[in-house]
Amino acid sequence: MTEPKAEAQVTAAAEEPYLEIEGLWKAFGDFLALRDVSLTIAQGEFICFLGPSGCGKTTLLRAIAGLDPQTRGSIRQGGRDISDLPASQRDYGIVFQSYALFPNLTVERNIAFGLENTRRPRAEITARVQELLQLVGLPEQAKKYPAQLSGGQQQRIALARAIAIKPGLLLLDEPLSALDAKVRVHLRHEIKELQRKLGVTTIMVTHDQEEALSMADRIVVMNHGRIEQIGTPTEIYRDPATLFVADFIGETNRVATTFSGGSVRVGDTTLATQATGFAEGAAVTMAVRPEDVLPHAGGHAGAPLPNHLAVRIEAMEFLGSYWRTHLSSPALGATPLVANFSMNAVRRLDLSVGAGLTVELPAERVLVFARGGDNG
Repeated sequence: MTEPKAEAQVTAAAEEPYLEIEGLWKAFGDFLALRDVSLTIAQGEFICFLGPSGCGKTTLLRAIAGLDPQTRGSIRQGGRDISDLPASQRDYGIVFQSYALFPNLTVERNIAFGLENTRRPRAEITARVQELLQLVGLPEQAKKYPAQLSGGQQQRIALARAIAIKPGLLLLDEPLSALDAKVRVHLRHEIKELQRKLGVTTIMVTHDQEEALSMADRIVVMNHGRIEQIGTPTEIYRDPATLFVADFIGETNRVATTFSGGSVRVGDTTLATQATGFAEGAAVTMAVRPEDVLPHAGGHAGAPLPNHLAVRIEAMEFLGSYWRTHLSSPALGATPLVANFSMNAVRRLDLSVGAGLTVELPAERVLVFARGGDNG
């Protein structure tokens, strides 16, 4: 229940943008990796660039870092135009997927590396290294070498090294993807808490939707070098702007249909929706997330209830906290409907393969998108 507070903080901070990207293009020969990307990031925000492989998210991060300068467009950081500055003159720390620690240096020397290059006094460097080791929870590892640490520990040291010089911007390039699942979940919480404590503006590249949803203040969903949608995790998940976003973030049932009078037609059934902006008779794709399919016992006598379908259970998969249920319906023809039913609902309604039941598709959760192109 912390989302409204986070959104309020972001809105307030957005009045003073820290990073401004405008009209960014990046070409590699004839291939356009970025296409007219514009984005504003507030001071202290945690932003995730999310999308499939080849969507341009890492290219955008590297353009911000000056490692792969943009073909055209501008980047401003803290009011300063950094568009043409080399990477060495930009104010950021970066953490890579591969840790990139120096294998021949101890942990404390790895963290101290950037500080030593700034010619700071030895006592100040030592104190800062000890502070950072405490911050990442590894004070006892100071004299060890990277090869003596686990993957999760190495990534914490890489993070400590990146923030040692107190950069204005922290860049994370898929920092958790090389770790196993349990370590990844634990470390993502640690990184988020550390970012909140430091208040450093952070951009993380990831292809893991769960990672982005759990860590980001806002998510930038990318596809084919363009931004598909920018929003809070709640906005991105509950109100996807395009069918691509709906499909990439979570799961969706998709049904090709037509729009008429604020509703969509599925077989002989009319389903109300809150979608607007479509012409009468427009070819659209209806999308409903599996968790938004609500089960009800048996059928209903008399006139059918709005936004209800009679279905038959074709298959059930137990996935721990819920049952993945595959449904068929005369209204849907050959198109299957996937629903996620809670254990309590399955037990209460005594659901089993072959049983019939009625499901509700709430009007506010019936999403509608234009058909054609990447969005339908």
